[in-house]
Amino acid sequence: MGFILFLIMGGIIGWLAGLILGKDIPGGIIGNIIAGIIGAWLGSLLLGDWGPEIWGVYIIPALIGALVLVFVLSLILGSMGKNRRNRA
Repeated sequence: MGFILFLIMGGIIGWLAGLILGKDIPGGIIGNIIAGIIGAWLGSLLLGDWGPEIWGVYIIPALIGALVLVFVLSLILGSMGKNRRNRA
């Protein structure tokens, strides 16, 4: 049950990061879950474990990590999309 709650929390964190930045995360729900989980890992690696914890995820570092991840992904994917359009 804990793993399912962790996936749900990852999805919520990824969705919030995309919502705050106004960027769509590629992959829909799966992309939100992946961005949330990787963002939580990245955030706790860089910022440590602090703030409120829900289902084993520290919310503030996870959200900051997901925001950074979504921002960087949107920059990379945006530049790749521009390169494809310029070639056509």
